[in-house]
Amino acid sequence: MLRGMRKASSNWIGKTIMTIVMGVLIISFGVWGIADVFRGFGRSTLAKIGQTEISTEQFRQTYNDRLQQIGRQFGRPLTPDQARAIGIDRQVLQQTIAEAALDEDARRLGLGQSDADTMKSILEDPNFKGANGQFDPNRFQQLIRQFGFTEQRYLAEQRHVALRRQIAGTITAGLEPSKTMLAALNQFQNEQRAIDYLKLTAAQAGTIEAPSPAALSAFYDAHKAQFRAPEYRKLSFVVVTPESIAKWTEVSDADAQKLFEQRKEKMSTPEKRQILQIVFPNVDEAQAARAKIASGTSFADIAKERGVKPADLDLGLIGRSDMLDPKVAAAAFTLPLNEVSQPVQGQFGTVLLEVTKIEPGKQPEYASVAESLKRDIAQERARKQVQELHDKMEDARGGGASVIEAAKQLGLTAVTVDALDRSGRGPDGAPVASIPQGLELANAAFNSDPGVDNDAISYQSGYVWYDVLGVTPSRDRPLDEVKDKVEAGWRAEQVGEKLRKLASELVQKLQGGAKLAEVAPAGVTVQNAAGIKREGADAGLPNTVVDAVFRTAKDGAGEVRGSSDTDWYVFRVTGDTVPTAEFNTPQMQQLKDNLVQRLRDEQVGEYIAWLEKDIGTKVNQEAVAQATGAATN
Repeated sequence: MLRGMRKASSNWIGKTIMTIVMGVLIISFGVWGIADVFRGFGRSTLAKIGQTEISTEQFRQTYNDRLQQIGRQFGRPLTPDQARAIGIDRQVLQQTIAEAALDEDARRLGLGQSDADTMKSILEDPNFKGANGQFDPNRFQQLIRQFGFTEQRYLAEQRHVALRRQIAGTITAGLEPSKTMLAALNQFQNEQRAIDYLKLTAAQAGTIEAPSPAALSAFYDAHKAQFRAPEYRKLSFVVVTPESIAKWTEVSDADAQKLFEQRKEKMSTPEKRQILQIVFPNVDEAQAARAKIASGTSFADIAKERGVKPADLDLGLIGRSDMLDPKVAAAAFTLPLNEVSQPVQGQFGTVLLEVTKIEPGKQPEYASVAESLKRDIAQERARKQVQELHDKMEDARGGGASVIEAAKQLGLTAVTVDALDRSGRGPDGAPVASIPQGLELANAAFNSDPGVDNDAISYQSGYVWYDVLGVTPSRDRPLDEVKDKVEAGWRAEQVGEKLRKLASELVQKLQGGAKLAEVAPAGVTVQNAAGIKREGADAGLPNTVVDAVFRTAKDGAGEVRGSSDTDWYVFRVTGDTVPTAEFNTPQMQQLKDNLVQRLRDEQVGEYIAWLEKDIGTKVNQEAVAQATGAATN
């Protein structure tokens, strides 16, 4: 799928090539040729690429799906404001247009894929295989429904994906990076530096006197937005999932016992043995060695005589199923502890075995797993009820009932949240406890308004219905209401400024020839870190420090803010190790593979940029703003 393509960079050395948001890849191409002014389209159309149209609802669904994916990565919802601040709206728009451009190109080229080939790729997808390794129709339906797909829509999307891959594969065939490029990238990624450094904290800032009323007021006025009360939404919702409606206490012991018998083998812990093994080229040599052991020679001595390495001698603590050769496994797992086997003719030679440790297998008692089994049975039964409740809930909603009223009619429990901000927190700043973990309800609530009949949200193989009952607008909190927070912010700023000045003075002394230990303030010890690479924080150092270290020449000194205003670092670069390029190593092959993928992405990005200009691309910016929530700001 081309969702992994990234923005081509004019200078790939030292620049971020992939945009990663907690593991979620979002493409962003350089030149799009997207019109700034949109004319001549209906309100339901967000963009048009040649004859392919992207509807506002289609883009809204894609955008909300992406926000939910990112929210799951973060472990909390991402608000529309946060998403726009880091450019998710633009990136998803570019991604959607890029895919539409490739779809339009496939149409112009007359490319196609049969239903049989599409189904074959789905049947072979490991995501849809059950415990027996075969395609599981129920798992398939459950997963695609969880991500908002119908079967027909999923089939159509997979057909589009296959055609996009055909185009991308054609235009990137034969790409090969030069050795010069590989050597440069190897140096960039694997160059290592060492530093001596001081970490300055609030303790080195000295005493900070309490602020005067005038100073506090001035700081408040300058940072008023920081202390502003967010907009809150009041809402009601009802959750219908297999887990929420399952009644495990109603499952009989007979049913649970039956499932226990079916799962007993999988639930059991198999016996494990520490096994030593010597392989012989023939039976005669194995029998001769066995005779020596019978005369008093140890198994270990026989191994030494034959030059068997410890790693080849000891198979480790393993289960019977871990052994590749059934005959050897059978002999090993019937052998008494600390005894040596007779020669065993295995698939790879004749072996002698010794068992030095036995860990007995364990079988759970029914009573210890009964509740868990009953819950599984109850949830499986509840899956069928979920769709029935979904249909009844939709009927009630279609008849004009609110979420609370519809839930009451069906005997379900609706929850009311009096105040929820965009991040899913209440007025106390804590996540709203009544919202289940992983349910991105805040995003949905802030993309709706009071009185709107909202679509159900897919959640944990079930559904969530919600109504926005009211809106409390954002407001400026008066100084008296947030005085403690304002003073804490003012104090942190004062500490940061003092540390910045102190760090600058220390660097000047270092540049004048002083040693780090000589300029270290009282109570601050000189620390050191080695093996620092550009990508990722090393030795507990913040990324800001790592970046500054690689901007500083060897033997040079520098200072930089740490992870907050109250942490500052002063350092001297003491070592710089530049790696040599060895092109035949596995590490270099991995580097090459990654670079080839980046070059392919760049090539595809350039092709799509040309496509969009050639085909013609127009965007309804007003519809984009509406779909992403920007129109309400």
